[in-house]
Amino acid sequence: MPRTSPPPLFFRNAAQLLTLAGLPVPRRGPALSELRILPRGGVLTQGDEILRVGRTRSLEREALRMRAEAIDCRAAVVMPGFVDSHTHLVFAGSRVNDYELRLRGKTYEEIARAGGGIQSSAQEVGKASVYSLAKQARKYLEQFAAHGTTTVEVKTGYGLDIAQELKLLHVIRRLQKESALDLVPTLLALHALPASFRGRCAKYVEIVTEDLIPSVARRKLAEFIDCFCDRGAFNVDDCRRVLAAGRKLGLVPRIHAEQLTHTGATRLGIEMGAASADHLDKLSAVDIRALARSNVVATLLPGANFHLGLKSYPPARKLIAAGAVVALATDFNPGTSPTLNMQFVVSLACTQLRMTPAEAIAAATVNGAFALRRADRIGSLEAGKLADLIVLDVDDYRDIPYYFAVNHCLMTVKRGGIVYSRI
Repeated sequence: MPRTSPPPLFFRNAAQLLTLAGLPVPRRGPALSELRILPRGGVLTQGDEILRVGRTRSLEREALRMRAEAIDCRAAVVMPGFVDSHTHLVFAGSRVNDYELRLRGKTYEEIARAGGGIQSSAQEVGKASVYSLAKQARKYLEQFAAHGTTTVEVKTGYGLDIAQELKLLHVIRRLQKESALDLVPTLLALHALPASFRGRCAKYVEIVTEDLIPSVARRKLAEFIDCFCDRGAFNVDDCRRVLAAGRKLGLVPRIHAEQLTHTGATRLGIEMGAASADHLDKLSAVDIRALARSNVVATLLPGANFHLGLKSYPPARKLIAAGAVVALATDFNPGTSPTLNMQFVVSLACTQLRMTPAEAIAAATVNGAFALRRADRIGSLEAGKLADLIVLDVDDYRDIPYYFAVNHCLMTVKRGGIVYSRI
């Protein structure tokens, strides 16, 4: 059943309208700070798109003619909805036991060896039904919307066999049909080696390339393919083989890179033409220069560092100075980053990565859109793009990270429809 076209909306008198308008290219270096702010700005929507952006006064006559619903944004910031380009939305239960073990001094690898970590999530997914997985994810999606996120990338990876990975993708397909938010499916084809394949990694990679990837591509269940290339996971050769197999069948590569150790995964992502390389805690100077010369988006996930209690964070300042395309995402997952609040991630980026508020906001919107190959439709407020925007209860955008761990979101609009409001 087709969705009903939403009525026109007129967002008027914003204290600051952050348009992030500009050339259709990723924001690098000094351009990352260019938010293109309009004081007393307005946005006029028609259906699921933005019709006009400008000073409120210049839009009033047309808004009146269209009988658009006026939404007064005086003393508020209006900006594009957050684009969360790295999440593991669909899982069962939680990993609060792992959390307590870490607080007691156990490492990520020790917990995994003891049966926790990704393996425990896979066991829970194996016992869960499609209905229960979708029910839990649906509640999280409501919170994503309530915190201002309008587009969410969703990875699999907690299946660890063909049937369970396909189950997760079918859950994502179901959620796509019913959610007001846009969900972008990614096959995380290599996440962890199943316990039953211990000592037989090559055989598992063979099954993934010859059975799982063709099954997913044939059903058109994913847009992207991803691998966890790191210590205790998979090596560069394994990931090259899997990403190449996915790319051959139309899946765009992305990669978990240099999170725990330096493996060369970033250079592999560049070699494969990946949409993004994510985490990047252990980058070398050579990696940074290579990323700056490429179009691979460097997606930083400080929520994971924060939750794991790490003292080091990705080298955002070096990446920005070199000219790399930097994005931010939550890495929402049950083990290492159970946050779905992009406002908090923006705050972490400022306090821990030393990004400016303007840089962090651009990284969480327009550059996130480039990481998902959707910047022609989302990530900035411009005529013809989707009407994905949020109204925040601050009159200066710098207050978003300054008042950390606060939900400033008053209203979230997705494709021209109000999906969350406390106005």
